[in-house]
Amino acid sequence: MTSSDPRTVVVTYVNAVAEGDLDTIVASFAEEATWTYPGDVPLTGVWRGRDAIVNDFLGGAGSLFAPGSTVEVTLTNVVADGEQVVAEWTSKGTTVHGRVYDNQCLGVFVVRDGRIVSVREYTDTQHVERSLFGGPLDNA
Repeated sequence: MTSSDPRTVVVTYVNAVAEGDLDTIVASFAEEATWTYPGDVPLTGVWRGRDAIVNDFLGGAGSLFAPGSTVEVTLTNVVADGEQVVAEWTSKGTTVHGRVYDNQCLGVFVVRDGRIVSVREYTDTQHVERSLFGGPLDNA
């Protein structure tokens, strides 16, 4: 990481995800970081430690998309206040179930000493269940 400014750290991280830059993704997180994912889907919970976040959570989510397909991640808004940064992004792709994943996401990031130490993500987990995990398409 070249900047310790919290806003820059988060923007660099999200852009690295969009570009598939694993080295920058790994370098963005503190070793003891946490990522909290909402809802009641297999990704739900608190992911503890950089390795768990990068390899298990992010890597596991990546395996839910169709092989050879590209997931488009677009940063749409960033608001920063001190060590706290709120970022909004969209994620779009084709899942292993052949469904379209098109979700709006928001993360509340805390950055200290140039590294992300925690993230609380908010997203439409019903859409996640239907598209990424092959859940029912209707509420019946």
